[in-house]
Amino acid sequence: MSLVGRPQPMVHMDRAVSRLSKLTGGLLALLAVLLAFSGAAWAERASANDTARFLAGLQPSPQSSLAALTSAQDWQWHAQALDQAWGRADQGQLAKVRAWSSRYLPSSRPLMLYMFSGPDFLYANAFFPNATTYVLSGLEPVGGLPDVARLSPSQRATALQGLRTPLEQILQFSYFITKDMSKQLRASKLTGTLPLLYVFLARTGKRIDQVSLVSLKSNGSVTRRAKGGANGVKIVFSDSGGQRTLYYFKTDLSNGGLKKSGFRTFCRSLGSADALLKSASYLPHLDGFSLARDFLLKQSVAIVQDDTGIPLRYFAPSTWSLRPFGAYYGPIPIFAEKFQPEMEQLFAQGRTTPVNFGIGYRYPPKDTNILLAVKHSAVVPERPPRRERRRWRRR
Repeated sequence: MSLVGRPQPMVHMDRAVSRLSKLTGGLLALLAVLLAFSGAAWAERASANDTARFLAGLQPSPQSSLAALTSAQDWQWHAQALDQAWGRADQGQLAKVRAWSSRYLPSSRPLMLYMFSGPDFLYANAFFPNATTYVLSGLEPVGGLPDVARLSPSQRATALQGLRTPLEQILQFSYFITKDMSKQLRASKLTGTLPLLYVFLARTGKRIDQVSLVSLKSNGSVTRRAKGGANGVKIVFSDSGGQRTLYYFKTDLSNGGLKKSGFRTFCRSLGSADALLKSASYLPHLDGFSLARDFLLKQSVAIVQDDTGIPLRYFAPSTWSLRPFGAYYGPIPIFAEKFQPEMEQLFAQGRTTPVNFGIGYRYPPKDTNILLAVKHSAVVPERPPRRERRRWRRR
């Protein structure tokens, strides 16, 4: 019988082998994807503290999944650039702010409020290092929890470069250029204010213990992050003084926003406060921000500000003791209409105290103006410098 047209046994075997090979290849590809996903998920488990140190150009703990990434040339360059910029800023600026605070703000409140701040924990901590609760607020979004380990090498390099621009701005000028900051952070996979807050906490020697994304309800209560309300973050951290808490809320501080957000109710529940206003675009001067202005005047015991903060005319002499520092030359040209004759008169009375650091839009020390406003009930004698205290003891 002819075999023509009859299936050959070897043909069947070849087809079976081919199908098995395709099936095996598909299974292997699927297994590779699952393993890659599993590895990425494992890499994501770096702690918030190690992530903060990595972003700040500081070595994470040796057991961290991020430790191996510090050998990359881009991270090495990032760490070197931040070391240099931070060293200059700390010696030339921040150490002098801390010394000023130690002398003129010896009795600070546990609560520190910093409206129109963006993620500027750096100066909040420099002026008020003894606060146990910091509340910062602005229009910049929080962003998600930084997932450094999930980024590709090129994405990490872009993200680190995007962080350096706003960091170098505030280290040099004492404030963020908001437009540039938003542009740089949007261009990378690390968005929002949280990466910057991480860097400031790590670089100021804090250890991050816990990070929670939260939302603020209209009744002032804070819940785990939900739709609606003012998105925020709660960071519990530790330093040599113990455990402390930092809140940052993305919230509208205009009258319309404050009426709906619950932000004032939340802050009020924390008690009396010290406040900082710096590089605030003169928003507290506007009628549309009168609720924020009035709240700070009522809730604060001491306010440190430049002339972009609360106008001098709102500090009632019967309530506030005012002390000027530096020199008042008026606003920069773009805000020329915010000139305050009352400030010019106050600074011209010859009672100003020079400062050796600069803040705000007039950041050179010789051009900087600082107003320290303290309620009469809280005024304490000025703490003399250390050498003077020694001489007094001898007497």
